[in-house]
Amino acid sequence: METAGRRARPNSRGWRRGKVRGAQNPRRPDSDPGPHLGWGPDSDPSPCPGSSLHLRPLPHPYPDQEPNLDPGLYQGPSPDPEPGPDLDLDTDPDLISNPGRDFGPGPGPGPGTGCGPGPGPGPGQAPGMLRDETLDGATVPSLWRGSLDIRSEPKSCQTASISTSESACQAREQVDAEVQTDPPSPMALRYASQQDIPGLASFLHRVENRIIRELDKNWQSHAFDGFEVNWTEQQQTVRRGGVTCQHTLCYPLAQAQKLQVTSVSWNATGSVVACSYGRLDDGDWSTEKSFVCTWNLDRRGLNPRQPSAVVEVPSSVMCLAFHPTQPSHVAGGLYSGEVLVWDMSRPEDSLLWRTGMTDDTHTDPVYQVAWLPEPRHSHRFQLLSVSTDGKVLLWQAAGSGQLQLTEGFALVVQQIPRNTKLKKPTRGETEVGVTALAFSSFDPSLFILGTEGGFPLKCSTAVEVAALTRMPSSLPLRAPAQFTFSPHGGPIYSVSCSPFHRNLFLSAGTDGHIHLYSMLQAQPLMSLQLSHKYLFSVRWSPVRPLVFAAASGEGDIQLFDLRKSSQKPTVSIKQTPDESPVYCLEFNLQQTHLLAAGDAKGVVKIWQLSTEFTEQASRETEDLDQLAMEVAS
Repeated sequence: METAGRRARPNSRGWRRGKVRGAQNPRRPDSDPGPHLGWGPDSDPSPCPGSSLHLRPLPHPYPDQEPNLDPGLYQGPSPDPEPGPDLDLDTDPDLISNPGRDFGPGPGPGPGTGCGPGPGPGPGQAPGMLRDETLDGATVPSLWRGSLDIRSEPKSCQTASISTSESACQAREQVDAEVQTDPPSPMALRYASQQDIPGLASFLHRVENRIIRELDKNWQSHAFDGFEVNWTEQQQTVRRGGVTCQHTLCYPLAQAQKLQVTSVSWNATGSVVACSYGRLDDGDWSTEKSFVCTWNLDRRGLNPRQPSAVVEVPSSVMCLAFHPTQPSHVAGGLYSGEVLVWDMSRPEDSLLWRTGMTDDTHTDPVYQVAWLPEPRHSHRFQLLSVSTDGKVLLWQAAGSGQLQLTEGFALVVQQIPRNTKLKKPTRGETEVGVTALAFSSFDPSLFILGTEGGFPLKCSTAVEVAALTRMPSSLPLRAPAQFTFSPHGGPIYSVSCSPFHRNLFLSAGTDGHIHLYSMLQAQPLMSLQLSHKYLFSVRWSPVRPLVFAAASGEGDIQLFDLRKSSQKPTVSIKQTPDESPVYCLEFNLQQTHLLAAGDAKGVVKIWQLSTEFTEQASRETEDLDQLAMEVAS
């Protein structure tokens, strides 16, 4: 049978869709028999008798592949069917009774042959077209999976090693951040070069007559009548008796807590002033927070209510002392008995050294500290502290931020020299409380102590006598007292050694008197009553041998010039309008015309002294010597 149709491309299973003209039905000899519908190669292609079902063989274009069993290839009527009876597969009795019947020519029906289903062709029958076949699986390498495996191969870090280095604390130089400027030198005049002189002379000759004419007009003018020329710099200052108030400094947070200025100190350059805040009038306030503040007076835009640096301290600071050569280092003594050293150039982490609370630490408030050069190394300094526990301790900076005790002294009642009449000590009292300290400007081992008993003591660091005390200490304590002076009527709050005479010193106490002593005799050379209240501080002038200043409990500062009067002050300056006490004052050793004073209101005032108190008169040192000799005789 020859059919017409279009040639189709092979599909994925190797078969062609559609009708093929003159196609033969190939039969693979090695295929398994199975259920099929069709003819053998020699069979008649006519349909089964009595049936209108027409089956057309299709050639297998790829014999080695599995046939496509797509049912769509075998559906639909033939375009030219031959007439015949219809074959009803559901009702025909022959098909039902003989399911293995074969409608095609052959030797005879066999099981599974012909138009009915069956297991396969019988003997002598031609194999059918459709069959089930099982083939061994073929392995085809996948290019997609291979490429996927390559792309998903795990990768390890292939970066080069990173070199690291420690960048902290690699500075080779250390500079101080404080201002250390020298006084500005006057600018030198720049003269015109030699080539400009002829042109300048010619210009002056041309304008000379005009300038003279204009100056004559000004001379006859009355525009500036009533005005006087002031050649001094205009400042918003307050003048009192030749003394000018330059700055009024305060820290509002300390004032809000009603803290008082307990001490003031100038740094090595004279441009920075520091003050400590606490309270001297009442109560046990050792746990009350206090402050150490500094102001740089040479800084532009100085804010008097905003310190340049502020350090918070857990206990009240009773005294301060700047380092003699390090402008930013300042030492302080606390109410708790501890001694600390701060670096004010780094307020966020300012603490350098501290004594800690050990057996060597003071057990009472520390009322004064002082820097001393080491005997063998004048550029290195030690720190001396005194307290009302009767101990005088010498500290040196050690590792890990600690101050280590190097020497110690103790004042015991039994070892006080009895060269003058003293009050009988209270029964059971053994220690002598120390409230003030001053070192001699001529002998670094000699110092004066003020005591709670009111008598000054001359002491030495070179003594070898052991102190008769049971106070705990890691080092043996020595007894420094060598001489006792006539006492005040109450405790001594301040002592000051003369920078111009090796034997003279001043003392001030609660009796309102200032005593001028010579270290050669017990009785004072001079006694001045300045106040009916306490005197808290007294200081010699660093530039005038006969000038000193005192701070009183009546709110004023009194300046004495012994060349003018030995009985009354030359100038009295009112620091506090409500007569609140002035607790401390210090002369500036670098800018000698400046005097700092702190009061009970929490205010530090910077006073500028006139030349009357800063310029030394002729033979003034000789006058001081003569005064000491006359009184002593």
